[in-house]
Amino acid sequence: MKFRVIIEQDEDGVFVALCPTLPGCISQGKTRAEAHANIADAIKGYLESLVKHDEPIPPAITEEIIDVAV
Repeated sequence: MKFRVIIEQDEDGVFVALCPTLPGCISQGKTRAEAHANIADAIKGYLESLVKHDEPIPPAITEEIIDVAV
């Protein structure tokens, strides 16, 4: 499954990663790559918890890129 992830560097230089589709699914890392790996692990754990508690799994994202002339 694919989930949208946002990774931003905070004022302390830490990379914070969050998954908007999964409320409260947030992680961080010292580098962008570490934050990426950590949020992937957090998403996996979140989904496993949903399955364990018989909760629905949100649908994977579909995304398109549109060119707009300016």
